[in-house]
Amino acid sequence: MHRLAALLVLFCTPALAAPPATVAVAFDRQSIRPVLAEGLADKASRRGVTADDPVRIASISKLVTALGVMRLVDEGKLDLDRDVSDYLGWDLRNPAWPDKPITLRHLLSHQSSLVDGGELYIIPLEDTLRRRLADPRVWDTAQAPGSGWFHYTNLNFPVIASVMERASGERFDRLMTRLVLKPLKLDACYNWSGCSPTAVSRAVVLYRSTGEVAKDDLKGRAPGCLVTTRAVADACDLALYPLGGNGALFSPQGGLRISMRDLAKIGQMLSRQGKGFLKPASYAQLVKPQWRFDGTNGLGEDGTASGFFCAYGLAIQTIESGGTRCRDALFGDGTARLGHSGDAYGLKSGLWWDPASGRGMAYFTTEVPPDASAGRTAFTRAEESLVERAR
Repeated sequence: MHRLAALLVLFCTPALAAPPATVAVAFDRQSIRPVLAEGLADKASRRGVTADDPVRIASISKLVTALGVMRLVDEGKLDLDRDVSDYLGWDLRNPAWPDKPITLRHLLSHQSSLVDGGELYIIPLEDTLRRRLADPRVWDTAQAPGSGWFHYTNLNFPVIASVMERASGERFDRLMTRLVLKPLKLDACYNWSGCSPTAVSRAVVLYRSTGEVAKDDLKGRAPGCLVTTRAVADACDLALYPLGGNGALFSPQGGLRISMRDLAKIGQMLSRQGKGFLKPASYAQLVKPQWRFDGTNGLGEDGTASGFFCAYGLAIQTIESGGTRCRDALFGDGTARLGHSGDAYGLKSGLWWDPASGRGMAYFTTEVPPDASAGRTAFTRAEESLVERAR
């Protein structure tokens, strides 16, 4: 009887035994093909994950934000090399380098001299970007903006979003829907602003490796408040928000919710060199490495020179291109790929494409421990295994 009871427990609680939610979609310039979908999008409802379920995709959001920037460049509303102070309406300067202007090119390529100072890039509705950037903890006073020093920094993107709002006269979430998500026919959104009820109902709940909920346990309904606030968590008033005052609100650095099928559509567009979406010159600027790792000239998100970042454009990472002390050969086939990685709330994600063949992959996996060991590269073994199984 004891053995029977144990078997009943095992087979009647599939949520406990389910593998982490994991999805991979392969694509080329003409087609999209889901190749892997396992685990549960929501353990409480036992809903299995699919390629059409939106997930908080973490730092791949930066790449998509950069697409919005380049669309504004194409409209003549932004200049990559202009002092962003001109857009913000106040002087943005590293206090140690008051004569060095900071540009969108510096911000997009993580060469602005800003650092996160912990999680200071999370700025509540009641605060302002300007006040946050007055905190000395957000500046690397040893490195001048544009000096060739790379420091991967989330805070660059709230600045970028504020610039976008000031230049366009539109709030970041709505602007990104108009410039990027709607033209590409994506049911995607930043911080759930603008996603359809269907997308909201299919949200992937993010769980930590311990099993606790980390993000997006929506229970079929969009959050009452879409931004970080010090007020009541389920309500907030954005009506009086001054455009450009706080570009962190809709998480331009990590808050995009998108399915892997829709993320693959972005990869397809980029594998076609942005044809019909970006001007050729803008696409070329986007993917061209603005910085290359020589072993001594930069730090990654973890504050070390791990060899994870080896070549970086305007929010576009290049992997497997070779280089001193690089450990970025995720696919391990010697083919250089463009794209971006993501890492937050137990999720690891990637969008990668080969610009020569146009073939690529969009993926995520969840419940990865924060201390997960790397495999043969600076990527985690979980990602390496996912790629091996999905190819």
